[in-house]
Amino acid sequence: RKGAAQRIISTTDAARGALRKVTDEEGFRSFVIPDDIGGRFSVLTPVGLFPIAVAGIRIETLVEGAASMVEPCGRPGLLQNPAALYAATRNLLLEKGYSTEILVSYDPKLQYFAEWWKQLFGESEGKEGKGIFPASVQFTSDLHSMGQWIQEGRRAIFETVIHIDQEDSTLQVPVDASGLEDGLGYLEGRTWPEIQDKAYEGTKMAHHQGEVPVLVLEVPTRNAFTLGQMIQFFETACGVSGYLLGVNPFNQPGVEAYKQNMFALLGKPGFEEKAAELQTSSRGLSGGKLV
Repeated sequence: RKGAAQRIISTTDAARGALRKVTDEEGFRSFVIPDDIGGRFSVLTPVGLFPIAVAGIRIETLVEGAASMVEPCGRPGLLQNPAALYAATRNLLLEKGYSTEILVSYDPKLQYFAEWWKQLFGESEGKEGKGIFPASVQFTSDLHSMGQWIQEGRRAIFETVIHIDQEDSTLQVPVDASGLEDGLGYLEGRTWPEIQDKAYEGTKMAHHQGEVPVLVLEVPTRNAFTLGQMIQFFETACGVSGYLLGVNPFNQPGVEAYKQNMFALLGKPGFEEKAAELQTSSRGLSGGKLV
């Protein structure tokens, strides 16, 4: 433990919790998680910014990008407000029976951005028997697995595509001087972003022809500034969309149900009454076994 306090930084509650207790006892430096901001909305607070900074991303630029979206996403006119327009469009699609939204990205570096997006909308809207189910795919890899379902499956889905206009890769398919006829000569000299963009265009057209509504979020390039813009855009749109649905987008009462059961089943102190309740209610449950 010697020297640990000089190497450990925690992000935790201001006054409560096991980590706060350890932080105070050991003298760790810490950043506070705001009490009035739910976890999924906390990317631009210390709980999100600290690990982003550790990952080598300039958080000053990230915040500048987010700040640049505050004014556009606060405009009163629907057509002048991108967040409100997106929220209204997805709710109109829901009214027409499109109950699942698939977030699409062609950039592998946005994989975990999509994971956050799913939590943001799922936890904010999925309550009171309402909400659009949020899913995500990574193209082109998922075109070989989910592509068939998206193209010809049940027509209850729509796509929101994050399209990066200018990719930073300069990777290029080399010219094969061996004279080998492998059927791939048409790719020679093309850059990876060019090939990727043709995959995007072809897929968008195919899915549109397959009667899948396709929304496109055009992003100039992928960097800290535009990442901040997307975070602010989606957080604002999520709030507006939740209110259009008629739910409170900033609470998560359903999340507590499994936690209460888990704590009781693990014997956490203070959950004895809940444990007894579960023991009684579980008698009506039946299960099966695969042999």
